[in-house]
Amino acid sequence: MGVTVGVPRALLYYLYYPMWHTFFEELGAGVVVSKATNKRILDLGVKATVDEACLPVKVFHGHVLDLAEDGDVDFIFIPRIVSTERRAYICPKFMGLPDMVRNNIRPLPPILDTCIDLSKGDAGYWRAIFDLGRQLGARPSRVRKAYNLAVSRLKEFDRALEAGRLPDEAMHSMGLETGIVTGTGTRGAGAGSPAPQNGLPQDSLLRGGRAEAEAAAGGDGDGLSIAVLGHPYNTYDNYISMSIIPRLRDMGVRVVTAEMIPEEITEAASQRLRKRLFWTLGRRLLGAALHFIENGGIDGCLYVSSFGCGPDSLVGELIERRVKREGAFPFMMVTIDEQTGEAGVVTRLEAFVDMIRRGRAV
Repeated sequence: MGVTVGVPRALLYYLYYPMWHTFFEELGAGVVVSKATNKRILDLGVKATVDEACLPVKVFHGHVLDLAEDGDVDFIFIPRIVSTERRAYICPKFMGLPDMVRNNIRPLPPILDTCIDLSKGDAGYWRAIFDLGRQLGARPSRVRKAYNLAVSRLKEFDRALEAGRLPDEAMHSMGLETGIVTGTGTRGAGAGSPAPQNGLPQDSLLRGGRAEAEAAAGGDGDGLSIAVLGHPYNTYDNYISMSIIPRLRDMGVRVVTAEMIPEEITEAASQRLRKRLFWTLGRRLLGAALHFIENGGIDGCLYVSSFGCGPDSLVGELIERRVKREGAFPFMMVTIDEQTGEAGVVTRLEAFVDMIRRGRAV
């Protein structure tokens, strides 16, 4: 087909890019990803959106503009994501994202827009997949084959995350070059991808066994393990988060994220609430926190939230209250927006780690 599809390096890119890349590639399309988030991309996004939009949505607009200005893409992939599972939903902003972009950014390459809604079953989902292939001129049989291969790659990616890799590390190991350089990204400079860590063994994450974990990871028993929870587009974008994960690693901290815990475990833990949380991403974060509260295995927990995020205002509060009630481990909430100063975040991060280390030394 000879067309090129642009994928913004934002929002659900950190969970689904291997699937999207494989799907489009199998249909004969080239795939281009926008640059790593930087000051220019953030500034473009802020200017293109309304003040009320959350930081991740503003950054997404900046990535769309980055793709559009390069002029190397025939389409930009912006799906209308309503739900990725039964009886649950994604943030409402995802539902209107294609419309927001069309109205905020002009001129713009054609948008590949299809509605992903699994809340009531698979029938509509398959229509959406075939519609996406139709827009690229592919036959249904080829679309189905491409989709099956894409799902297989997504499962491989998920296994890599559960083994302790971060998304960019997992993509690199799968041969999906992301264009991210190694290093610590800062606001005002390009955001880098941290080098792979010698992470906690998966079985120790599930059992919460510290001695076994540190011995298997080559530690001496003094290393800290801190959970960094938050929506993946906040925690894994080093520019948005001001490189919280790489900075923790530089301090000798082993970092654990919600995606490193198998989904069936976080789902089971989240069921301990009296009412099921209907936000898919928020429920996984809550389930991970409850799992750590019950099983241990970490010395502290950071929750990265974007200012103005509706789901975060509830999920973060639920996690913080439960952690404090159980007295499980130190907890710190980090709220970010485009005005957040890097120095303040770094100071809080260093103080948090120092506090935990002093507490363990007593």
